[in-house]
Amino acid sequence: MKYLIAYIAPLAAFWGLYQGGIWSFSGIYVAFVLIPLLEIVGPKPTDNFSPEEESKRGVSVFFDILLYLNVPLLWGLIIYYFERLGAHAAGGGTLAAYEIVGMTCSVGIIVGTIGINVAHELGHRHHPFDQFMARVLLLSALYLHFNIEHNRGHHKNVATNEDPASARYGESLYAFWLRSVTGGYLNAWRLERERLERQNLPVWSWRNEMVRFTFFEIAYLLTVGLLYGWWMTGFAVAIAVFGFLLLESVNYIEHYGLRRQKLPSGRYEPVKPWHSWNSNHEVGRIFLYELTRHSDHHYKATRKYQVLRHFEESPQLPFGYPTSIILSLAPPLWFGVMNGRVPKEVEA
Repeated sequence: MKYLIAYIAPLAAFWGLYQGGIWSFSGIYVAFVLIPLLEIVGPKPTDNFSPEEESKRGVSVFFDILLYLNVPLLWGLIIYYFERLGAHAAGGGTLAAYEIVGMTCSVGIIVGTIGINVAHELGHRHHPFDQFMARVLLLSALYLHFNIEHNRGHHKNVATNEDPASARYGESLYAFWLRSVTGGYLNAWRLERERLERQNLPVWSWRNEMVRFTFFEIAYLLTVGLLYGWWMTGFAVAIAVFGFLLLESVNYIEHYGLRRQKLPSGRYEPVKPWHSWNSNHEVGRIFLYELTRHSDHHYKATRKYQVLRHFEESPQLPFGYPTSIILSLAPPLWFGVMNGRVPKEVEA
């Protein structure tokens, strides 16, 4: 039942849209003020479930329903956001500029934490319904290609220089944003082309997921423009950019500086728990559906969030995810805290 706490974040964004004023930034307050403060005093448990408990939790439908409910929550929030801004425009302007910024940031945070993070969990599952729900969520961030690049690219190449989503030692967050966003998008096109060529199918066809994804993203923006005015497409893009940059910030802190060694065969060593940074700060674990136990996720990507494990060998972030993201926004501070924690053999 503790995962019901995760709904505080989207509900706070709803409140910010409704109330306005200083509450417009409610999503920011929860993500980057409340959670970091609670993580300071909150527990950091390292215990794992017994095999019997893990087996029981792994098949419980309750944990799946918690994820599915995020779909109407997210899209309800986005529609309410468009309605609020539309009413502002139709009424000649009743919102201050800072309120619009606050609302956009609050909704953008939910696009990142729900629209991409929950989609990430569902996208690793094989059932067509889960895959469909993942795509519905990713559409809000205009990041449908993530489903291709993350599953077929990132998990294969993680902790190597071949993976754009694995931050290099000494690389700033801002340089990483540019490399990961562009590299991930181009890799998704490449992976689809290679898949279709192996099947002797035409690349430029509806069978190409990237062609379909591009169509759906353009259709989404056109729908927003037709329903709310063409100026609103800029806000649809704004919440999407905020959302996927939040995702990329998470990618940055999850793998910063960690590298797999190349074997004499030319292949990389298998992915191990020490190839991802971990965080056991329980409050962040709840809000992000255990994403912060990232080492086990990469060790076995099909393991569901409710049974992810702690490994003693996993490198531990000194702070939870929100605090780490704030720290990474100031590269000298991030390097000062993290560079000494990175294993020496990867520094070169």
